Amino acid sequence: MGLGDPLTPERGGAEPLRIGVLASQGDFAAHTTMLRSLGADPVQVRTAEELRDLDGLVIPGGESTTIAKAIEHDGLESAIRAHASSGRPILGTCAGMIICDREHLGLVDATARRNAFGRQVASFELELEVGGLGPDPMRAVFIRAPWIEDHGAEVEVLASVDGHPVVVRQGRIVLCAFHPELTDDSRLHALLMALATSSRDRSASDGQPATSNEP
Repeated sequence: MGLGDPLTPERGGAEPLRIGVLASQGDFAAHTTMLRSLGADPVQVRTAEELRDLDGLVIPGGESTTIAKAIEHDGLESAIRAHASSGRPILGTCAGMIICDREHLGLVDATARRNAFGRQVASFELELEVGGLGPDPMRAVFIRAPWIEDHGAEVEVLASVDGHPVVVRQGRIVLCAFHPELTDDSRLHALLMALATSSRDRSASDGQPATSNEP
């Protein structure tokens, strides 16, 4: 699926997409609500078993150190890696951007800088144009947000603030520095679901899981 394709997260008559939301810590309930509003079957994930057979995964914002420790404590690292390597998509928001970077799960060839815009007092909102989501800007809520400090050639920058990447994509993994679940704009979640639909359709037609570097 290319970024210019319409966001069509689900086909009529298809089984609802099962989208997991990592529920170790953070605002996972708001992600669950948004995914359900788009027609998904959201699953709050706390164990490796709950990651099995999902069509997609959200790693939400929160405190990245706490989330990283919970992933290790709950034995989720290998299951998340297996999800990504099978070509099933991931949306990482705020702390989720950090969790997916080179220094943590290593799912994206990029390094995120924690609290890049400052701490709580430096939280802010702005209208942000995001590549592939249409001409209308998103209202982006930044709370102790990271940005991408550096990235490899396979990472596509979809949006930047003052020259710092805040939305990036590598294959079927999309990372953003803000909290899309705190607004009524569901386009990033719809993109995740569209990627999940593409992955599921390709797996069904090939009889094999989609590989992580497929578009």
